[in-house]
Amino acid sequence: MENDICTERMEKTIVSFKETLNGIRTGRASAAIFDKVRVNYYGAKSPLSQVATVSIPEARLIVIQPFDKSLISEIEKGIEAADLGLNPSNDGKVIRISIPPLTADRRKDLVKQIKGIAENSRTAIRNIRRDGNEDLKKQQKTGTLTEDALKAAETDLQKLTDKYIGEINKIYDVKEKEIMEG
Repeated sequence: MENDICTERMEKTIVSFKETLNGIRTGRASAAIFDKVRVNYYGAKSPLSQVATVSIPEARLIVIQPFDKSLISEIEKGIEAADLGLNPSNDGKVIRISIPPLTADRRKDLVKQIKGIAENSRTAIRNIRRDGNEDLKKQQKTGTLTEDALKAAETDLQKLTDKYIGEINKIYDVKEKEIMEG
């Protein structure tokens, strides 16, 4: 039972890691960088995806087509408030955002940033393993788990930990490559 809880928590860590990396701009146009953008829509903060269509006609161009043209200025404000380092421009119908190429220094900074995020995620996985091991030891002390069963469960938990840390490393490597190639 304990491994199910640990697996679930480790899965959530991976999902969170991926979502965090999606929000990091890589020099290529990506709709995912707008996931956290909120637009003031009749007094309520709505996700950009609910008030407009985001398309990528070219590698370095994003076009945002609002469902309601009166929202153009609110969408621009939302993008600026999200602090993505992008400069939206509009023609009254659509918003165009040109993605500037990343400088070598900016690429290095981004890689350093994602390396830190990856390490935090690995630490979170290890903390889940520690919590699982502590729980297993408590079960052994209360007599619900034998010494052999404890060792087997700890081994399984370590395999689970290694699997998820490996997954974080793979995701990190792909993102690092994406940033460096830009």
